[in-house]
Amino acid sequence: MSKLKTQEHTPVTLSESLIGSLKEITGADNVFYDTESLEAYSHDETEDLSFPPQVVVKPDSTEQVSAILKLASAENIPVTPRGAGTGLSGGCLPLHGGIALSLERMNRILEIDTTNFICVTEPGVIVQTLQEAIEEKNLFYPVDPASRGSCFIGGNVAENSGGPRAVKYGVTKDFVLGLTAVLPNGDIIKTGGKLYKDVTGYNLTQTLVGSEGTLAVITEILLKLIPLPSLHLMLMIPFPSLEQAAKTVSAIMSAGIDPSALEFMERDAIIASREQLGTHIDYDDAAAHLLIELDGNNQDLIDERAEKIGEIAMAHEALDVLLAESKQKQEELWNIRRSLSEAVKSRSVYKEEDTVVPRDKIPELLSRIKELCARWKIASVCYGHAGDGNIHVNLLKDDLPDDVWNNGLDTMIRELFAIVVDLGGSLTGEHGVGYSQREYISIMKTPAELAIMKRVKDAFDPQGILNPGKIFPTE
Repeated sequence: MSKLKTQEHTPVTLSESLIGSLKEITGADNVFYDTESLEAYSHDETEDLSFPPQVVVKPDSTEQVSAILKLASAENIPVTPRGAGTGLSGGCLPLHGGIALSLERMNRILEIDTTNFICVTEPGVIVQTLQEAIEEKNLFYPVDPASRGSCFIGGNVAENSGGPRAVKYGVTKDFVLGLTAVLPNGDIIKTGGKLYKDVTGYNLTQTLVGSEGTLAVITEILLKLIPLPSLHLMLMIPFPSLEQAAKTVSAIMSAGIDPSALEFMERDAIIASREQLGTHIDYDDAAAHLLIELDGNNQDLIDERAEKIGEIAMAHEALDVLLAESKQKQEELWNIRRSLSEAVKSRSVYKEEDTVVPRDKIPELLSRIKELCARWKIASVCYGHAGDGNIHVNLLKDDLPDDVWNNGLDTMIRELFAIVVDLGGSLTGEHGVGYSQREYISIMKTPAELAIMKRVKDAFDPQGILNPGKIFPTE
């Protein structure tokens, strides 16, 4: 899909002397302003958005980040921090031009502390690489976004990423114990530490987690680790209706079972994955599937819980309960789940929404989504982390006329979010507000709540130079 070239504001002029100063800080080989580089850093994985910076800078230390921000502050130059560019809300797009601050060279795992169960890492480490290094020490960092093979841990912290295992283990914020970060004026701060308790003053660590790069640039992360589960078992359960699949989710949790993943996939998502991967999927014509993972260190307990899940599923009219015990088969099922986003979006022009509601409201959410889409004559494909109520809604243009799609989409999205809020939900569970959702945030947040958030932003960034144009709606 082609990107829509645009620039929100006329960029300030970057002088030759400023470019020279950036080269002195990082080395000339780490400063880029050729057309190809600017294009590469103008977009992420969000649909139809491209905002080129005027220069891309790649520091390799906290001190270099500090020097860059001091320079930008003195010159009043906007700076947009960037990880791997896998985001889905336009959070790393340089809306105002200026400096794209890429943290890809800060890619070192500094320490895996097997005594205190803590990992210290720079932000540019790929999440899967980090997880595998930790697992070699028989420890576990469970936060597992679909893009784990390419996304950076720093981006996960900035967006408070979740993923399938959030249902049992929580999201990124639940594992961040401390940070080193650079404020927009170049000051370096350290929050938290190798501590599981610390109430000395405000919790700046959790203020920065999920702040989407608008308050500070994170340069070092301390993560809590847990023992590595030695056993895994997976179930793939097809259902004849979306409603029965969704009701099964709450029934499983109400039975006191704690799956490490509980994923929902409707028929069109499964078909898209099958066509992309070229793999056989049992019951691919079923209305929906649940993908369920159990982990732990007690095989009898895992087997008992799997049997109970099977009983619950069959009581909710499941067509079958398929068991995957081998590592190979489990990886095949995870590949199906992780391929859904790309597979669905390859079908058509699309708009993805990252809705989240209380778990027991999932059946009503799905029903109202389908009613809304039928009224607008827009196709939808839903899948996501049903165990924690996080459903990704992909709206597909397909053969809809351009004028109907372009003129009606915004209104339809607002109606969708009104449904989500009515069900006690939120507009984004793990993708962030960024640029693409900022005009909708007032559907959920009151003027008083937004005013408090803006005061926090002003306290960290009084000049407004760090990742400007994100989260808050335009006036």
